[in-house]
Amino acid sequence: MSDEVLTSAENGVLIITLNRPEARNAANKALAEGVVAALDELDDNDELRVGILTGAGGTFCSGMDLKAFITGETPHIPGRGFAGLTERGPKKPLIGAVEGYALAGGLEMAISCDLLVAADNAKFGIPEVKRGLAAAAGGLVKLPRQIAPRLAMEMALTGDFIDAQKALDIGLINQVVPAGTALDAAKELAAKIVANGPLAVAVSKQVMVSQPDWSSEEMFKKQNEIVTPIFTSEDAIEGSVAFAEKRAPNWKGK
Repeated sequence: MSDEVLTSAENGVLIITLNRPEARNAANKALAEGVVAALDELDDNDELRVGILTGAGGTFCSGMDLKAFITGETPHIPGRGFAGLTERGPKKPLIGAVEGYALAGGLEMAISCDLLVAADNAKFGIPEVKRGLAAAAGGLVKLPRQIAPRLAMEMALTGDFIDAQKALDIGLINQVVPAGTALDAAKELAAKIVANGPLAVAVSKQVMVSQPDWSSEEMFKKQNEIVTPIFTSEDAIEGSVAFAEKRAPNWKGK
């Protein structure tokens, strides 16, 4: 694992920390490679159920490292995207815990998470146009699918930032919490997911991520192809028995 990305595991949750605070966690090649390694660890380790992505030093990510960019280095990983995340995320749930700035590629990393918790000092934006660039790591194609298209257009063309409360109001994030507590709030959210059946969580995310590309004629067929097997799983039986016995389920993931 690269020093630019730190990981720690607790209670089935992998905490992934972007660790370039001196550069406001701007993404370089090493950081991107570290993110890929961390996300692979999340998906490959059966003991891990949820990931949390956050940044060191009070900032999430300020985008691409422009100093590295002008030397020809880019933080793009083939098949995975900017910072190893924006084109293909993990199969397991990923929660973003945002303090400070989530700008440019940092915003694109944030919107590639499944859920977002933000501190009340957080700022979001895709200011690439202010530098003669374009938000090509997801800002132009993913953001309009997550918020009202005209608001996304305004953010893309002006490069202006929005604060955490505005982000909550327009449905970009899930929670606003006091500064310094975003990671703690993300852990609380992760614990709620960890308490649920792992197979059910996995197929629920798979359907939710895949369904925008399905037509109304095919959506139930495609959904059922994914979810039907869990109804005969050991976990489904255990969940029902645990409910009847008024106890917490003992999930097996099968």
